[in-house]
Amino acid sequence: MRLTIRLAILSGVGSLACLAQTWEIGGAGGGTILTGLNANGPAGTATAGFQPGIAAGFVFGQNLYPRLTGELRYTYLQDDLKLSSGGTQATFGAGAHAVHYDLLWHFGTREGKVQPFVAVGGGMKLFEGTGAQEAYQPLSQFAYFTHAQQLEPMISVGGGVRIALKPNVFLRVEFRDYLTPFPGQLIVAAPGVHISGWVHDFVPLVGISYLFGK
Repeated sequence: MRLTIRLAILSGVGSLACLAQTWEIGGAGGGTILTGLNANGPAGTATAGFQPGIAAGFVFGQNLYPRLTGELRYTYLQDDLKLSSGGTQATFGAGAHAVHYDLLWHFGTREGKVQPFVAVGGGMKLFEGTGAQEAYQPLSQFAYFTHAQQLEPMISVGGGVRIALKPNVFLRVEFRDYLTPFPGQLIVAAPGVHISGWVHDFVPLVGISYLFGK
């Protein structure tokens, strides 16, 4: 009987603790700049990568401890595929969906107007080739583009600052580096050509978020 009472008390305390936590929801937009990789083969060397594009998404977070929050984030990234060599360039429509969970460590107090933070986490990124395939593509001796999808694991690191505009409304200025293996099913290496490695996706974001719950 006493054990049951104790478990009930602990359960109630845990529920109250969850209710006492604050939550954050917001949206953001910005840009996306990806690094390229060398495509080495008998015909020489080309650069396989992506054109700069735009990014937009939303975030849902939970304040876990006084300086630690956890955030689930979705970001759509529009960045076309690109091959370049010797002044010649080929492009192909593409985009990506990134879903990840980050832990954020805040250096300032939650009551402060300016709250810097760093973030680290992980998730998945779905690459999509969306362009129209043609019979002839420049630089096909190095690689060719496909109308395919490829899901890859993703590491997320970054940081930023949260600036209080009102008691529960914040301006967020932040930066993320999304690291993934190269999507070799969208930019397919030609026979005898080698392309491999990890790609950095640098994503600066500006957004607004709202804090609720106590």
